[in-house]
Amino acid sequence: MEKAQITQLGDELYEALSAGKTMSPLTSRGFDITIEDAYHIQQRMLARRIEKGEKVVGKKIGVTSKAVMNMLGVHQPDFGYLLDGMVYNEGQSIEMSRLIQPKAEGEIAFLLKKDLKGPGVTAADVLAATEGVMACFEIVDSRIQDWKIKIQDTVADNASCGVFVLGDQLVDISQVDLALCGMVLEKNGEIVVTGAGAATMGHPVNAMVWLANTLGQLGITLNAGDIVLSGAMGAMVPVAKGDNLRVTIGGIGSCSVRFI
Repeated sequence: MEKAQITQLGDELYEALSAGKTMSPLTSRGFDITIEDAYHIQQRMLARRIEKGEKVVGKKIGVTSKAVMNMLGVHQPDFGYLLDGMVYNEGQSIEMSRLIQPKAEGEIAFLLKKDLKGPGVTAADVLAATEGVMACFEIVDSRIQDWKIKIQDTVADNASCGVFVLGDQLVDISQVDLALCGMVLEKNGEIVVTGAGAATMGHPVNAMVWLANTLGQLGITLNAGDIVLSGAMGAMVPVAKGDNLRVTIGGIGSCSVRFI
């Protein structure tokens, strides 16, 4: 794609985010958009947010489950950026006015204490670089109308990231089996989704290895202090004003949020 087209689409995504409105899929516009093009569009959208004073605090990994890969017709995950304006803490309320068509995912968040720079990062490297893990919600939110997305659409749209909520317990990664830990997601007191760490590329650490090495090929480092959302442990749950959600992950703890 030409640079002008990338700039145009990145600006359009940023303006949709700012206005709280949706837009037609980028892949329906007649452009031949590669995944590489989509990451350039993502960078343009991100740059507009940083210009307004937001700061990068980490990354998110998406499309980590076989079900979502099959839905999008791809066989690789994607990534997006976490900004300080997206962060909520345990028990805080999220204003629906800042979201468009949100869905909640229960995930494991990693907090890094050392830099990770690929290529060549191994699972052992990820374990050694991790300060701890915590339960979290990622509230995914697409600027693309009716979630009619292909992989290029979600990548360009910062991997469909909205906001995220961190639990208040940081657990030593050596104290929990991340592949076997179970996840229960409750909505208004009713269990709506169950899952396990193995849903995330077989093991959440595998997702972290993929991210570090993929970023390394692009000259990007995961930095000490970064938060990384490792991918959904179960299906996405639509949310609406008044909903109360809680996710509990075995051996790690819980995280709750209310939508107002």
